[in-house]
Amino acid sequence: MLANKTIVLGITGSIAAYKAAELASKLTQAGARVEVVMTESATKFIAPLTLRSLTGRLVVTSMWELNSEFSIEHIALAEAADILAIVPATANIIAKLAAGISDDMLCCTVLATKAPVILAPAMHADMFQNSITQENLAKLKARGFTIVDPAYGRLASGKMGLGRLAEVEEIIGTIKQVLGKSGDLAGKRIVVTAGGTQEPIDPVRHIGNRSSGKMGYAVAEAARDRGAEVKLIAAPTSLSEPAGIEVIHIKTAIQMNEAVAKATAQADGLIMAAAVSDYQPKSVAKAKIKKKESPSLTLELIRTPDILTEVKGNFLKVGFAAESEDVVANAKQKLEKKKLDLIVANDITDASSGFGADTNKVSLIDRNGNVDSLPLLTKREVADRILDRVVELLAKKARR
Repeated sequence: MLANKTIVLGITGSIAAYKAAELASKLTQAGARVEVVMTESATKFIAPLTLRSLTGRLVVTSMWELNSEFSIEHIALAEAADILAIVPATANIIAKLAAGISDDMLCCTVLATKAPVILAPAMHADMFQNSITQENLAKLKARGFTIVDPAYGRLASGKMGLGRLAEVEEIIGTIKQVLGKSGDLAGKRIVVTAGGTQEPIDPVRHIGNRSSGKMGYAVAEAARDRGAEVKLIAAPTSLSEPAGIEVIHIKTAIQMNEAVAKATAQADGLIMAAAVSDYQPKSVAKAKIKKKESPSLTLELIRTPDILTEVKGNFLKVGFAAESEDVVANAKQKLEKKKLDLIVANDITDASSGFGADTNKVSLIDRNGNVDSLPLLTKREVADRILDRVVELLAKKARR
């Protein structure tokens, strides 16, 4: 997604400037060419040498630096950018951009570029919430700028408030989302489910499974990066919410069934990566069940909704089959029974592709019985291979 992209990273004078170093490092590791432009005040917080060492590129700090390829003709930097991100963005730079001021290299570059611009504000809470700052942000949003809202937390002043720079992963997610707006899923609405449902026994216990949600989250992020409008219906996980994706939190299979029915009303595709419990307790104790003298406890279980079978609509359906034996044969039966367009089958007894792993080894099976067995890949790579097939199937569906 980021490989061979030119990302102009603007850094301004905020204590949060040190986080820009981590961002520059991660973008560079992802294959991007990162061109850093620092305001004079930014150099008081972090040395240009740090950014040069991380990116392998000269850092621009002035329009008058003769050793920079962009020093004289600053338009060249604006034209080279695939995207321009200002991280952190102070109240000062936000005000200058809103007013069209171009008194330094960064402002000139923003005014001259046709590339998308992302701002990640960081400042004291009172400065961020000041009506002038909010009006300036509103102006920039109206002009097409993307704003990564700051987080609530401890500020440089020692106080708590809304003004901390967003997490680096959220900023990277936003960069990917903006870059992917013209991708092969642009204009498509994709619903993804993830995680393992929890069926309550009493107020403190539940029936569940060991699904981490990583596969579903990877699919959601990959779809976002290819231009789709994504809704992620997530059972409880320890994963952070991905940027640019509407996340609908649920716990039980019944709640997921209701959320899927609502979310798919206008969807182009449903990718059901969640591990949904097949059974739930017939009754839930209102108080914690106490340990008794009896050496056993009997629970009566009833079936949960079969979401893929019950959901209605003329959209693409992709299911997952986590099997421990006869993986392909069982997956084919599930595909036929649930009338799916595609099913993703994996062997959960393999430690490298079971619950919680960062990798997966799957087979993609379509309605015609064609089986595409993939090698061991990261879950993000698997997600993109799944979406390659989704793009093909959506194109075929559109031609019918």
